[in-house]
Amino acid sequence: MGRIIAVTNQKGGVGKTTTCVNLAASLAEAGRTVLLVDMDPQGNATQGCGVPRESLELTSYDVLLGEAAMDQALLKLDSAPFHLLPANGDLTGAEVQLLDLEGRERRLRHALGTVRARYDYIIIDCPPALNMLTVNALVAADAVLIPMQCEYYALEGLTALMNTIEKIRAAVNPGLEIEGLLRTMYDPRNRLAIDVSRQLIGHFGDRVYRTVVPRNVRLAEAPSHGLPALVYDRLSRGSVAYMALAGEMLRRHEAAAEPAGTGTG
Repeated sequence: MGRIIAVTNQKGGVGKTTTCVNLAASLAEAGRTVLLVDMDPQGNATQGCGVPRESLELTSYDVLLGEAAMDQALLKLDSAPFHLLPANGDLTGAEVQLLDLEGRERRLRHALGTVRARYDYIIIDCPPALNMLTVNALVAADAVLIPMQCEYYALEGLTALMNTIEKIRAAVNPGLEIEGLLRTMYDPRNRLAIDVSRQLIGHFGDRVYRTVVPRNVRLAEAPSHGLPALVYDRLSRGSVAYMALAGEMLRRHEAAAEPAGTGTG
C-alpha cells in the first residue's frame, strides 16, 4: 500500500506547495509511482503542474462531497510524471458543506482508499490553516511532513500544529507519524536561521531532514511556467535539493522496512 504524506503548515509562505510539487516530481524521477492531491482552494499545486484551474470539470471538491469517484477526477499530467487530483476555488465551499455530512473528517481517507494500492506515494498539499480540509488530510495520512522557515514565529506555529496532530492521533488516527521537518528558503548567512535550525534539531533530532532547501530563483520561477523545478531546470540548486530530499526519504523508508537483525553488525 502506498504511503500517504500530508504536507502541512498553517503558516503561509513557507514553501509548502513548492515542496509538494517538487517532492512528487523527485520521487517519480526516482522510479516511484506518485499521486499529488491538491486540498488547497487556492489550487496552487494544480496551477504549478500546468493545469488551468478554471478549466477543471472535476476536482477534490467533487470527490470529498461524494459527487465523483477518485478515478473520475484524477489527471495524468503532460508536465510531470505523476498523477494529480486537482483543486480550485470550489473547494472553499467544501468545508461548510462537510459539516453536515456523516464521517466528515474521513471523506478523503475513504476516497484515497480506492486508489491507494496503485501508488508508492500519495502527497497531499494542505491549505495554510488548521481547518476541516487539513483535518481530512491528517486523518487520511500515514505521516506529516512539515516545511518551515527558520524564523522566530515559525516555532510558535509549530507548537499549534503539533497540538493538532496529537488531537488527531488521540481521536481518529493513532498511527499518524511525523514524517519529518524540512527547512525551506534557508539562508546560512542569517544568524537567526542558524539558531532556529539548532533548536529544531535539538528538539526533534533525526526527524529534521538533513536536506535543506535554499532560497532559489528557479524554484520561484517554475510555477509560472506550470512545471516542477526538476523539469524547468534540473540543475538548479532548488531542484538538486528536492532530489536530495526524495533520496533521504527513500533511504529512511527502506531502512525502516528492513527486518530486525539484518544488519551486518
